[in-house]
Amino acid sequence: MKRLKGTLRTTVGLALTAVMLFPVYWMVNASFTRDQDLRRSPPAWFPVHGTLEGYRAVVHQQLPYLGVSLVVGLGTVALTVALSAPAGYALAKLRPRGGGVLWFLLLVAQMIPGIIMAMGFYAIYLSLGFLQSLPGLIVADSTIAVPFAVLIFTAFMSGIPEELLDAARTDGAGRLRTFWSVVLPVSRNAVVTVSLFAFLWAWSDFVFASTLDGGGVHQPITLGIYHYIGNNNQQWNAITATAVVASLPAALILVLAQRYIAAGVTAGAVKD
Repeated sequence: MKRLKGTLRTTVGLALTAVMLFPVYWMVNASFTRDQDLRRSPPAWFPVHGTLEGYRAVVHQQLPYLGVSLVVGLGTVALTVALSAPAGYALAKLRPRGGGVLWFLLLVAQMIPGIIMAMGFYAIYLSLGFLQSLPGLIVADSTIAVPFAVLIFTAFMSGIPEELLDAARTDGAGRLRTFWSVVLPVSRNAVVTVSLFAFLWAWSDFVFASTLDGGGVHQPITLGIYHYIGNNNQQWNAITATAVVASLPAALILVLAQRYIAAGVTAGAVKD
């Protein structure tokens, strides 16, 4: 009976996984299928007459967008970690006055819709002449990632033993040296987790990109796909090929960093 229940659960799990992954499969299938084959009813389940025309179009037309997304993503990661790691250390170990209020404000900040923040950034950037710039996109995307990152770092660093910090102080290390040489290396899982989520948010951002850089020359891949659909709504193999290429960096990073993510997200959940 127990074995039957296990088999049933496995079957249901595999079925649900197949349903959720079917759009991904169809995207990959369509990227290798000719446009005339996609218009047939019903369309082919496999690319019988496979083609790489869609991927050639990506190479010739979408690489600048991919480069911008990569720069914005890495810049967002660097800025997010630089701001949130010291803040998390301060909240976890230095316990400044008003830390509880700041913690509450960080939670509230994650509830603000992105379109509201984009409108505020547009008004500020317009007065500063900061529109249609890579630094502007990096700063805007970081505002989404920093509150979450501070919470992750605070939860993780709260679990670092005080004895480890006391040993560093005994050796003559100040607070800054202790943070840089002891706390940050120990918090590797949290750093990887925060970096991954910050990169994914920046890589998939559309609201900030369309609001702050809609007509500029530095447009990320989300706008590249958007414009490509509008201009080439009949070339679905090229559109899906662009989507496949745009998904690869995020998927690869997620696979490589999954064990660090599990440790970083669950940090602070278990107390001794």
